[in-house]
Amino acid sequence: MDKEISKSQQREDDEETMNLISSLPSDVDFEGTKLFKYQGCWYNDKTLQAILSFQRDFEPQDTDIIVASFPKSGTTWLKALTVAVLERSKHSSDNHPLLLENPHTLVPFFELRLYMQSSKPDLTKISSSPRLFSTHVPFQTLKEGLKNSSCKIVYVCRNMKDVLISFWYFKCANQEIEKEKNSLESMFESFCTGVSYYGPFWEHILSYWTASLQYPKNVLFLKYEELKTEPHAQLKKLAEFLDCPFTLQEEESGSMEEILDLCSFSNLKNLEINKTGRTPGGVAHKNFYRKGEVGDSKNNLTPVMEKRLDMIIQEKFRGSDMKF
Repeated sequence: MDKEISKSQQREDDEETMNLISSLPSDVDFEGTKLFKYQGCWYNDKTLQAILSFQRDFEPQDTDIIVASFPKSGTTWLKALTVAVLERSKHSSDNHPLLLENPHTLVPFFELRLYMQSSKPDLTKISSSPRLFSTHVPFQTLKEGLKNSSCKIVYVCRNMKDVLISFWYFKCANQEIEKEKNSLESMFESFCTGVSYYGPFWEHILSYWTASLQYPKNVLFLKYEELKTEPHAQLKKLAEFLDCPFTLQEEESGSMEEILDLCSFSNLKNLEINKTGRTPGGVAHKNFYRKGEVGDSKNNLTPVMEKRLDMIIQEKFRGSDMKF
């Protein structure tokens, strides 16, 4: 059944916002959820209300840092690495923020937490400098909320086959339902047509890829697979981009290894906070840690499904020099 915009979801949002949402192109995804197309991508009504509030009211600071991604692309890991790089001189290994809080608590989402909880959240409570935020919206939508600020954006991209499978497992875990082949096939179809939450994935990735070429000082484009295969080089690149490069002394003393160990999948997964805690939205922290592997999609997608995704990727990214 379609999920209509209800008065209970409107919070303090004004009538103009609701009228705008109602006027947008709409469709339904594989679950029957009504999605609205805004600035090239699809959202449910609640998320879109939060996005519009963010675009209208967020007051950026030039020192802000934003972690951006398509859902299930390595967001949790990149948040942890970003926190660890910025906090490395402030905390010892036994009282580090990552030992006490989930990365999603330390780096809150604009549209899935701050502006979903309130159309005008109190951001004065965020005392850290730089302030850290995150988002799943594409670049053109994020840019409007940043109002020409020179803050820095770090984007992580992941092979979409692995993203699809990670998304499927995540939804099944959150909804506490059995993983069924037909539900994967339905989600796969939504991914391929582009009518999916935050989709189409190709529009999303290309928005940040293009932005990283146009604004290299403000947008860093990272690949999940390269973070896995060459972690030291990618961590060094991240630190340099955030204007806090590793010194030669830090490199020689093993500072980078400490951060990579702290933020490793196995370490984060086994921390008490990530085994038992929940996000403010009620998602179990443990659901953010499944495998974290490259190529796991081969264990779940049929050859026909893989070929279809390969063809879509080849077509949509042709001429962009963007390679998975």
